[in-house]
Amino acid sequence: MASGNPSKPSVPININHRRPSAQATPSGSHRPHQNRFELGPPSLQDRSGFETIAESSSAAAMTCQTCQQFGFRCVTRDDTDSCTPCVDAGAECSLLTLSPQSRKRKQQGEPFAEGTVKRGFSTSDLHSRRHPNNRFASNTASASLLEDFANVGGPTSFDRTLGLQLDRHSQYIGHTTDFEPSVLNLSNYDPRNESTSLRGTLRKVSDGNSFLLVPDSTTRGYEQQQQDIMAVEALVAPHGRTLIDLFFQRVHPAFPIAQKYVFLEKYERDYRDFTPPLLATVYLLAINWWNHSPVLADLPRPNTDELERLVRSSLADSMCRPKLSTVEAALLLAQIPGSSQWAPTAQLVAVSQELGLHLDCSGWDIPPWEKGMRKRLSWGVYMQDKWGALIHGRPSHISPSNWAVRSLTVHDFPDVDWDEGNTEQKEDAQTGQIIFMRFVQLTGILNEILDTFYTLAAMHKVDNAGAQGAQMVLAQAKPIQLKLKEWYADLPACVRLESLSSGGLTPSRPSSVGYLHLAYFAAEISLHRRIISTLSASPTTVDPYLEHICRSAAKARLISSMDFVNRLSPNHLHSFWYFTSKTNFALIGTFGSLLWATSPGREEADWYRRRLAEYRWTLSVSAKPGQQGQYLTGFAMDMLDTSTGMLLRQLPEKPSMSRCTSALDFAGRSLPNSYSGFGSGFSLQSSFSNLGSTLDRSSPQSLESEDESASDDDGDDDLEDDYNTAM
Repeated sequence: MASGNPSKPSVPININHRRPSAQATPSGSHRPHQNRFELGPPSLQDRSGFETIAESSSAAAMTCQTCQQFGFRCVTRDDTDSCTPCVDAGAECSLLTLSPQSRKRKQQGEPFAEGTVKRGFSTSDLHSRRHPNNRFASNTASASLLEDFANVGGPTSFDRTLGLQLDRHSQYIGHTTDFEPSVLNLSNYDPRNESTSLRGTLRKVSDGNSFLLVPDSTTRGYEQQQQDIMAVEALVAPHGRTLIDLFFQRVHPAFPIAQKYVFLEKYERDYRDFTPPLLATVYLLAINWWNHSPVLADLPRPNTDELERLVRSSLADSMCRPKLSTVEAALLLAQIPGSSQWAPTAQLVAVSQELGLHLDCSGWDIPPWEKGMRKRLSWGVYMQDKWGALIHGRPSHISPSNWAVRSLTVHDFPDVDWDEGNTEQKEDAQTGQIIFMRFVQLTGILNEILDTFYTLAAMHKVDNAGAQGAQMVLAQAKPIQLKLKEWYADLPACVRLESLSSGGLTPSRPSSVGYLHLAYFAAEISLHRRIISTLSASPTTVDPYLEHICRSAAKARLISSMDFVNRLSPNHLHSFWYFTSKTNFALIGTFGSLLWATSPGREEADWYRRRLAEYRWTLSVSAKPGQQGQYLTGFAMDMLDTSTGMLLRQLPEKPSMSRCTSALDFAGRSLPNSYSGFGSGFSLQSSFSNLGSTLDRSSPQSLESEDESASDDDGDDDLEDDYNTAM
C-alpha cells in the first residue's frame, strides 16, 4: 500500500475538494449545474435566488397567499388555475378560490381535503420541520421557511434531495467502513446537515445513517455524458416526446417506478438534464410499441442497435457515479426483450446498496416524494433479484436480515394521476398501482419458496432425510400453499381473473394483468415442482394415496395455467409483460414435462403428452411474427420442443396400467384447482372452442377430451381436504 495517501478511495477524487459557498457564482459560458438536480419540478430551477414580488397593491391582488408569504413570483399555468410555485410544491393555491372552474387533475384516492396538498402531506409542513420530535431534526431547526417550502415541492436550488443531484452522487457509509459513526456525529453540520471532509461532503439523513456526497466530475466518463445524451436524442428525433408518451401509456401504468410528473416537465424544459441511460432506455422500451402508435406506425424506426449500445456504455459509466436514475435505467433495461441476464442483477443490487435502497428511509431528512420514489425502486430491485434467481436458477443476493424497506402504500405513488374525466386512464392508473403492490407481495412468497426448497442447504437437508424427505417437503409446503391461496383470494376485482375478459376492452387499450397472474402460476409451479421431484426420487417409500393426491394437485395447477394462457387476448399479449414472463410461460411446459416423465403408467404419460401438444398449439397461435407475443411465447415453444424431444428419445416405455387403478384416476376423481375461478370440471378442448372472437386458437383437429368434467364439486372438496392433510 502506498504510504502517501492511505485513505484514497477506489475512484480517484480530489481530496482537497470543498463545496463552494452558496454565494459562489459558476464561471464560464457553459450551463451552470451546481446545486441543480437530475429530477424534479424544473420551474424553480435555474435561478440564483427567488425573486421578491413588488409590494404594490396591484401585484398583491394577483398573487396567491403562499407566494406573498414566501416572496415567490406568482405565475399562473396554462393547464391549471394554480400558480407555478404552488403546483411544483404540491400546495393548495389560493387562486383556486377566485376561479369558477378548476382544471386541476385529481390524485388517486379520495378528494383533497382542506389543508392538504397534492403529494400526501399537510400545509402545516410549510411552517414546521417534518420531524419535530426527532432529536436529529433539531440540527436543522434554523432552516428558513423558504427552504421548508422548497423541500415540500421537490428539488430546487436548495439541494435537499439525496440521490438525485446532478453534479454529485451519494455513497452510503456502512457501520464497518473506515468511517466511524460515533465520530461522524461529532462533525460540525450546517443547517442542511452537511459537513465538508477531505473525501467529499458528509450528509447526515438521520441518526445512524450518513452518506458521502462525491463530485461526479471525478468519475470515469463524466465528460462524455453530454455528448451521449445529445446522441440519444438525435437517434429518435423528432419523435422523442411521442415515444415518451407511448412509454407512459404502455409501460409506466403497470411498472410505475419512474417519477412521471417530474419526468415530463423535465423533458419539456431540457432533455440534456437527464442521464443518458435513463432517457435511452425509456425510448428503447417505447419502440416495442412503435406500430401501436398512429403517429409512428408508418414511419421508419430509429436505429435500436445504436441506441442500445449507448444505453449499455453510458450505464456502465453511470455505475461509477450512481444515482436513483441509474437504478431506474437498469430496472427498465431488464424489461427490454433479450436483456435479461443474471450478472447485471448482481451489479444492480450492489449499486442499490450503495444508494441505501435496502434501508428504511421513512424518517430521513429528504423530500417526501423522494421517499416514495426510493421505496418503489427498492422493491423494484427486490423483485428483480428474486425473480431473476428463479428463472436463472441462481442464489438470491438480497437476504431478509439486511432488508429494512417498509411495505408500499398508495402514498408512495405520488404521480399516479389521470386527466379529469378520462375514466379509462383513471382505471389504468389504479389497476397498475395495485398490480405493482400485489406483485411485490407475491415476490415475498416466492422468496419463501426459494429459501425453503431451493437453497443448497435446504436441498441437502431433504436429501439427507432419506425416506422422510417427502414428509419434510410436504410439511414445509403447507403454510406456503396457504399463503398463495390467501394471496389470490384477496386480489381486488380489477386484477382478478374475470378482468382478463376482453369484452370490456377496446383493441387499443392494453391490460397488464396477465403478467401478475402468470407469476402466480410460476410460484405455484415452483412449489409443486419440488414436491413432485421429491416424491419421484423415492417412489418405493411413498404411500400410493399420498402420491396420488399430490400428483392430482399438480395436475390441477397445470390445467389451470394452460387454460390461463389460452384465455389471453391481444389486449394482454400486446401490453407490458414483466421480464420473467417468457420464462414463466416456459415453466408451464417444463412442469408438464416433469409430470409426463414421472407418470407411473403409460396412460397417464400419454395424457400429459397430448396436453403439452395442445399447449404448444396455444403458444404458436400467440407467437405471430413481429409482435410482442412472438417474444413471449416463442421462447416457451423452443423450450417445450427441447424438453419433449428429449423425453421422446430417452424416456423408457411406461407399463400399462389399464388393468389396475392409474394414479391419475385413483378414487375416480381429480383434485380441484385452488385457483378460484376454475373448477376441476375444466376441459382444454372446450376452452379452445369458446375463444374464436379474440384469437383463433382452435387447432385444425381437436384433441380428445379427457375425464376432467366427470368429477363433482363435493368430491373435489373432500380431495382438497385430503391434500391439505397430507401437506
